[in-house]
Parts: sequence; structure tokens; C-alpha cells
Amino acid sequence: MKDENGIETDEWEISSTNKMISYGFGYLIINYLLTAYSALVFYFYEVEIGLPVALVGIAFIIFALWNMINDPLLGYLTDKPLKWTRKWGMRAPWIVISSIPILICYFMIFTTPDVSPENILIVFLYMVIITCLFDTFFSIYNDHIYGGFTNQFRSEYERRKGFAIIVIVAAFGMAFMRVIPPLFIKYGDKSSFVRAASIVVVFLVIFNIILFFGIKESEQLKEMFIRGYETSTDKSFFKTMKLAFKHKNFVIILIAYTIIISAQTLLNASQIYFVKDVLGVPYTYVIFINLAGIAGVVISIPFWYNFTRKFGFKKTLVLCLFLSGIAYLPTLWITTLEERIIYTFIGGIPYAGYTIVIMPLAADTMDDVALTLGRRAEGALAGVRMFFYRVAFLIQGVVITVIHILTAYNPDPHATQTPLAIWGIRVHAGLIPAILMIVMALIVYKWYDLTGERKENMLKELKAKGL
Repeated sequence: MKDENGIETDEWEISSTNKMISYGFGYLIINYLLTAYSALVFYFYEVEIGLPVALVGIAFIIFALWNMINDPLLGYLTDKPLKWTRKWGMRAPWIVISSIPILICYFMIFTTPDVSPENILIVFLYMVIITCLFDTFFSIYNDHIYGGFTNQFRSEYERRKGFAIIVIVAAFGMAFMRVIPPLFIKYGDKSSFVRAASIVVVFLVIFNIILFFGIKESEQLKEMFIRGYETSTDKSFFKTMKLAFKHKNFVIILIAYTIIISAQTLLNASQIYFVKDVLGVPYTYVIFINLAGIAGVVISIPFWYNFTRKFGFKKTLVLCLFLSGIAYLPTLWITTLEERIIYTFIGGIPYAGYTIVIMPLAADTMDDVALTLGRRAEGALAGVRMFFYRVAFLIQGVVITVIHILTAYNPDPHATQTPLAIWGIRVHAGLIPAILMIVMALIVYKWYDLTGERKENMLKELKAKGL
């Protein structure tokens, strides 16, 4: 069989469009939970619960450090054949097992114990424990969704087509899901967050069921996992990581992924503060802002898909990182809801571009590592990526905490903020993300080189070795 570029591929390597659509729901669940977590949890505990911002920041730091440890470790521990592998597959069972506990923990984040002010440390401990439990299950789920993408979609054609479909499914799904919380959340009403979370969980259960139909692994894929693990002479976690970090391109895309998520996390966490304190409108209006961003994503997907076909993954990523950095800057002067909607729409355009290519690029670098290892280790490598992803939450916790302390942000949900506090919100919502994205564009442009003939030779070697 030949792909659209006329390159011969084996029959088993070609994944169906339905499978790509199913994986789209997995990415939707992952991205929604991460977006909702970063957008609401810091604000919820600081403003709605009244936990001092220093304690909220410490809880975020503990959460990030805990997950920086457990993400690669869980990826490694679950990235090996077990008794069920030959029957059920390598990744599918872990996705199913972890799917429900994640949603239970997400709901419980917003059901904090009702205690008196002098016992506020109980809330702090509750926040630390439940958020860490949430991400423990999330780590397993995430590692095997991303590892599954690399395994199921092998050629550049499949990865380009697959991720374009995934982005479309996730974009429309996010458009729907991000409408739900603003419909229910009201400033100063803790119970409104619980109602929003309960409805969100119902829909995520449905999306998981759809996902389950598409994660089945072929017999050839199961055998590849088992054979690769059995023939590998060195399965040490630390040696695997040491070898992976010798691959320059793997490290560059890892850093790029971290920077992208850090910028998005800061913007998401800042959104509710920006709408409430800078624009002075009810949270319901976030619906229009979110829909504008998603509209920018959806209408630009065909353009970026064709741009990527012509210019490749690297050039697309560099351009979109740079444009996205520029798109963050208007946050420093926006004063009206209409401006926010327009600039969010514009920011959605480069967002679509780098979202389409970041996972195919990551998959390419994991292929490069697998060639050196002589076996597949996507679960462990995805865990490493999640290790660095937690840097985003670390950055969020430190940056917002420090800025709110320095600018004397008033956590009263009905307070009018000082000009200094409003300027602080603008900085953590726009200036810092802009700097991160522009610097990352320059790094990728200068040092990433897994392209052209080098990439073609890598793919030929992988096929020759049955990887």
C-alpha cells in the first residue's frame, strides 16, 4: 500500500480515520482537564475558598514536584508487557483503568471540607492530597494516550492527517465543553463550581466511552511491544532516560512542549482574574472569549495542514511560536471585552499551527530514541514529557503567587483591584507568556535538525528493524 506521497507502507501500518477520531476524544479529555485545572483551581482556592495565596502557591509547588517525580516513574513502570498484553494490548488497558479515577478526583477538587478560618490548614492539606491523586491517575492516562498516538500512527502522512483530525475533534469538543463552566460559575458562590464540575464529568465519561472503541491495538502492534521488550538488553529506567537526553532534538521538543504549556497555563489561570478584575464583567462572558479562540483555531486548520505539507513540521512550529508570542502582547493594553474577543480569535490562528505539529514532532524524536534503544519506550518518554510539563504548574504557582503578593491583590471576590494589582494580572496573563514563546521560536529555529534526509533515513532504519 502507498500513502499520499507514494511511499510504500505495510498494510498493518495504516490506521483508519475512525481510530484517529477516537484518539481525538482522548486528546479532548486530556486538554480539557488540564485547561480547566489551570484555569480554575488557583482562583477557586485563593478567592472562593479564601486560602491565603502563599498556601495556594505552596500547594501548587508540591503538586508540581510530586508529579515531576511520578510522571516518568509511572510511565516507566507501565511501559512493559504484562499478562494481559497479548490479549488486551499494551496501552489500552491502562487508559481504561485510569479513566474513571481521574474524573472522580477532578470532581472532588471542588468539594472542599467546610471548616472555620482557624482550621484553614485542613483545606490546604486537602488541596495537596486530592490534586496529587488527580494527577497520579492522569499521568497513567496521559502517558498511554500519547504513547498510543506514536505507536498507532507510524508514517508522516498518518501523523499529519491523524493530528489534524485530532485537533478538529478536540477543538469542537473544547468549544462545547468550555461553555459549561461559565454558564454555572458565579463569583462568590462555591457551590457553582461544584455544579459545573458535576456536569463536566458526565460528558467526559461519554467521551471516554467513544475513545475506548478506537484504542484497540492490532496483533502486529502487540507483538511489536512484546518482541521489542524481550529482545532489549537494557531496560533500566535511568539508562533509558540518560540515552534519551543525549538526543538533542528530543530535548529541544521537550523544552518547546514545556514552554508552550507554561504560556498556555499562565494565560488560562489568568483568564478568570482578567475577566473579573480587568474587564469587570461576569464570568459568563468567558464563553464568547473561548469561542473566539476556538473559531480562530478551527478556520485556520486547513491552512496550517497545507502549510505543513509544503514547509514541514519545523518551519510551521517556528513560525507559530513566534506569532503566538506576538499575539499575547495585546493583553498589556486591552480594556474592553470586544478587544479581548478579537485578539483571542487572532491568537487562535498560530495556536492551531503549533498544536498540529507539536505531537508529530515529539513522535519523530521518540522514533529517534527508539532506534538507539532498539525498542519502543513511549510510555516512559511520555512520562518524561509530563515531568517537564509539571514545570508549567510550577511556573504558574510561583509567578501568580509572587505577583499577587508584590501587587497586593485583594482576594475578596467582590473587591475592586488597585491599578498595581491590575497591572500584575496583565503581566502574568500576557507579557511573560509572550517572552517564553518568542524565545522558544528562536531556539527551535537554530538547533532542531531532525528533518529532510536525516529523518527519511531514520524511518527506513526503523522499518528495517521492525520498530
